[in-house]
Amino acid sequence: MSCLATRSVLPLGRRLITSRARLSTAALGSLDIGSGNGMSMPPGFNIDVARQPNKQPRIQSPGKIGTVADKIHARDDLGKTMPPNFKAQVAHLDTFELPEKITGSASDRALGKAIIDTWRYEGIIQIAQSDLQKKLWNDAKAASKRFFRKPAAEKAACVDSQSYAGYIASGEEVTDGIADYSEIFTITKDLDLEEPRVRAKWPCHGPCPWPDVEMKEPMMRYVDNLGLEGEKILQLAEFGLGVAPGTLTQYTRDGWHHTRVLRFPPRNATNGKGKEGRGIGSHTDYGLLVIAAQDDVGGLFIRRPRDDEKFANWQKSAAGHKEDADGWFYIPPVEGVHTVILGDMMQYLTNNYLTATPHKVGLNTRERFVMAYFHEPSFQAVIKPINEGCGGMRTASEQAEEGVHYGTHFTNMFMRNYPDRITTKRLLAENRYAKLSKPELRTMDVMPAPELD
Repeated sequence: MSCLATRSVLPLGRRLITSRARLSTAALGSLDIGSGNGMSMPPGFNIDVARQPNKQPRIQSPGKIGTVADKIHARDDLGKTMPPNFKAQVAHLDTFELPEKITGSASDRALGKAIIDTWRYEGIIQIAQSDLQKKLWNDAKAASKRFFRKPAAEKAACVDSQSYAGYIASGEEVTDGIADYSEIFTITKDLDLEEPRVRAKWPCHGPCPWPDVEMKEPMMRYVDNLGLEGEKILQLAEFGLGVAPGTLTQYTRDGWHHTRVLRFPPRNATNGKGKEGRGIGSHTDYGLLVIAAQDDVGGLFIRRPRDDEKFANWQKSAAGHKEDADGWFYIPPVEGVHTVILGDMMQYLTNNYLTATPHKVGLNTRERFVMAYFHEPSFQAVIKPINEGCGGMRTASEQAEEGVHYGTHFTNMFMRNYPDRITTKRLLAENRYAKLSKPELRTMDVMPAPELD
């Protein structure tokens, strides 16, 4: 199967439309989604509906949208959650429904192709949550709110000096040299102090400093489920790219999957360390997939893939990319879905056929809660671009490239984002960074030899 498709053509695949916030292009007709102070829109909005030229109409029952009043209500649904003082078009996305099991059927292959085409045009897809996932997300969200409402001293105690897991205070994370206002609990692979990689002092390896079991259990139930979804999406992506099964999933054995549990303060209740209205600055993420759930407040903005915008975050930081430029798309919150964007390693693997999704977060008038799960390669994986598919065969010189070591890329990203964190200071003081060049850290499934006491 070839993956030589144009970005402007989007096959139907298997889709599910569940919200008025996603109108069909045909149903919108001449509806004017304009700029200015529209109904229910905070001051500073400049809203357009994002349309796709030459794209097939979305599947939507025509009877559900008919009157002018319906269209006005739909306009409000699309735009009313955008943070004040941001300029962006409002995306209305197809929602894909994943099968219970990937079998390689014709429908699986069509779905994979539709997902790839959507990523190439939109830079993001929406996946319908199952009934179980809705419950798991609600439980995890409740645990998140309980944690972030704890006293500052209790939260600050949830830090580990070996892993980057645990609490990150608002203003501690830095993107492009500017403090972010996000308050975060990061969940990494939870490795006890006797685990061989921890004893060998591998960078970023260590325990996850949970505050209590009341947070750990609902979080891990949700995270484990998202791991299954991540594998399904990669399997479908292999069909859509026209590559052999296992081409992507070979890298996720013992994947360095991790999760960021985030709270964004209201824009009028920050600590003043960052930039007004800015939750997280523009950046790309570092791995394969980012699967996220957000509450009903809204704040996510992305950039679609563009031929005139080039970046390779594993070579040069993409932090701050086009942050204040035009061309951003607002992703309104939709109940019952996950959004899925792409990271740096997916871009590198596919020879830029798929590109990492630049995104940023604005602060809204209310606090906002989000969970972002990162479906990643093994820390030890050395990623090399796919030989065929995705635009063609690599040349002999390209095939001879050393590749990108994911563990080094991950470590670089976290050191850059958290220069003053105790984990970064210990990593440098103990010269753990040098271990990243050792063969056992660059060979999947290899464990370090036991150290002699």
